[in-house]
Amino acid sequence: MNADITQKTEIGETNFESEVLKSKQPVIVAFSAPWSQPCRIIRSVLDEVATACAGRLKVLRVNVDDHPDLGAWYDIQSIPTLLCFVSGKVCVRIVGTASKEAILSKLKPFLPTA
Repeated sequence: MNADITQKTEIGETNFESEVLKSKQPVIVAFSAPWSQPCRIIRSVLDEVATACAGRLKVLRVNVDDHPDLGAWYDIQSIPTLLCFVSGKVCVRIVGTASKEAILSKLKPFLPTA
């Protein structure tokens, strides 16, 4: 499924601007690390979010171990941290794990209708 492929896309400094800041649709970026159990939990939740919002939301990941400058730029103090960008600006910040329903309720005002 296309939403699943999009969710698995890992981005870094080289493509952050084109994939996130210049995106025409809302983007949720998960700042995480592969060794973190909470990050593994949120990854499966984000698969569900990506499926529920297919075509309306891009779901991407930043490995903070590989891209510490991005983590520092967005003041990531704890992982996982989810940032939702709309028109290049952060509009939602979720720190820690959250349910699909909780994430969708925070994103709802920023998503185009289905």
